[in-house]
Amino acid sequence: MSKINLSLPEVQIREIRINSITGYQGDAEELVEARELGLKDKERSFSQCLGCATSKAACMTVLIQDGAVISHGPVGCASCLHEFAFTYRVNYPLRGIERPTPRRIFSTNLKEKDTVYGGNIKLANTIREVYERTKANAIFVLTTCAAGIIGDDVESVCNEAEEELGIPVVAIFCEGFRSKVWTTGFDAAYHGIARKLIQKPRARRDDMINVINFWGSDVFAEWFAPFGAKPNYITPFSTVNGLKYASEAAATVQACSTLGSYLGAVLEQDFGVPEIPAAPPYGIAQTDRWFRALGKILGKEEIAEKIIAEKKKEYLPKIEALREKLAGKKAYVTAGAAHGHALLDVLGELGMKAVGAAIFHHDPIYDSGREENDQLAQRVADYGNVFNYNVCNKQEFELVNALNRIRPDVLLARHGGMTLWGAKLGIPSLLIGDEHYSMGYEGLVNYGERLLEVIENDEFVKNLEKHAINPYTKWWFEQPPYYFLKGGAGK
Repeated sequence: MSKINLSLPEVQIREIRINSITGYQGDAEELVEARELGLKDKERSFSQCLGCATSKAACMTVLIQDGAVISHGPVGCASCLHEFAFTYRVNYPLRGIERPTPRRIFSTNLKEKDTVYGGNIKLANTIREVYERTKANAIFVLTTCAAGIIGDDVESVCNEAEEELGIPVVAIFCEGFRSKVWTTGFDAAYHGIARKLIQKPRARRDDMINVINFWGSDVFAEWFAPFGAKPNYITPFSTVNGLKYASEAAATVQACSTLGSYLGAVLEQDFGVPEIPAAPPYGIAQTDRWFRALGKILGKEEIAEKIIAEKKKEYLPKIEALREKLAGKKAYVTAGAAHGHALLDVLGELGMKAVGAAIFHHDPIYDSGREENDQLAQRVADYGNVFNYNVCNKQEFELVNALNRIRPDVLLARHGGMTLWGAKLGIPSLLIGDEHYSMGYEGLVNYGERLLEVIENDEFVKNLEKHAINPYTKWWFEQPPYYFLKGGAGK
């Protein structure tokens, strides 16, 4: 039975919906097998930090070109949302956006008095003022912990404002305390978008393919062109109208299964848009499967085979040359779940040895229910096991301890701030936020060249190690990295 229900205002959290976990230490193969046995989360007796679902919901809504976002809570909860304005400015040229709009981020600024008497009136007034200031085509209201604790009727306020203003006013329930898996915020944003923005299709369009993504370079336009299609990017840099008619696409693909799991399933189950049965295209084996799955859904399998043949002819010699230089090099990965698995694919394809990983959470299976979408299982099958595999929701004290023990040749990361810990230990570190950079056959060349450059130019981090002050004590480095992680083997 499907656990997706758009008639409800709130999305079911990942711990309940797909049994996601944030605590595990072992190896990747054991984690994949545990799915069939019943995976249990391992608790920590000490937790350093957690991400917040509100910021993940903002990540998807702030970057909608003609929308506005209201953080319903204390003003401090909105302070971190402005980082996405910077993301927008840096990345919009990569998508060919000629006239970028300023980001519209507001806060109801709940104070102590509001937590006693309620913030409904303040929210209603804020929605009106935001509309008068911005004339946005949609307004997204993100709930914070304060709003959730005092029990504000955010759904009713948004519905009344929507009727008054004549635009979608979308309530997104993403309080940080809802879930330890902060990527539930992605699901909350997409749940609200699917409920209030996406409409039933007027007709099916063979020339449009949905791409659920973060931000970064436009690789999909070139890949889709031989199929006679263009990408409809969801949601960064999309428009309200583009989201409205996502239901008319011929198919949906994802840059990151962690991000797109919920929306991909919604578009298929509620709007009839098929999600391709394949994990995102990282590494040769998975890229082959991805193009073939796309070609089959579109009824253009011969075109897919032609693309695969042409791309391999062009890039395989370059990939082989990189393998010779990188073979046997040891690498450690820290990233979100699906992209962490993608980077492990890239390492396997380049002949490097993955000696460990710190992955922020784990989804045993995605909302599609298809094993073909499980990138970690594909990684283990294609390139072998990964030892020292840690699920850790950004527990940096565990990462530092593990890196100090393993001492890889290079640390790979996607999220800002994580490579600092490798650099302080004198470990060459590579941070690339653009998930599309390492996709496909050409992505292996792109990423492989950067890896080689980082490994060979290690003078800076070696000097940094000599002078850096590490905040962790000698006592901590003498303990096992997972000293505070309770439980057995993760099953």
